[in-house]
Amino acid sequence: MALRLSAPAWLVSALVLAGTGGIIALAAHAATEDSGAVYWSDGDSGRLPDGTKFRLHDVDSPETGSMKQRGGAKCESERIQGYEAKEAAVDLTRDQTVRVSQSYGPDRYGRLVVDLEIGGQDVARTLIEAGTHKAWDYDGGEKKPDWCGRQARAPVPILP
Repeated sequence: MALRLSAPAWLVSALVLAGTGGIIALAAHAATEDSGAVYWSDGDSGRLPDGTKFRLHDVDSPETGSMKQRGGAKCESERIQGYEAKEAAVDLTRDQTVRVSQSYGPDRYGRLVVDLEIGGQDVARTLIEAGTHKAWDYDGGEKKPDWCGRQARAPVPILP
């Protein structure tokens, strides 16, 4: 699989300035073409074939991390949904040519925020339509989706 970036999606390395005015780091930049698979660390983030850490723009998936870890799932149901969301992302991109169609720069964790496409189809929109992910306007200050709603918290019946 080849990763192809269009000219508008080329990244210009951005400087992140420290409070003292010194340069801390350069934002990651993706190669214009690279072979390999997209690695998904969870349903909405991972690494591009060139090793660039990324996060999908305007979408959220349930967390897969432990409920005890910071930023982890809020309930066990979210963790289960998180693994299903990751599996959906892996299945969608497996053996496909994935293209970065838009780049928004780094997020607060240094990951490159991107839109990905496969054959002209937006990866995030496809995952949202499949029901494993939710639209999330992070830039607009929208609250993170609740993956542990009333139905998700219902106890699982114990069968005799």
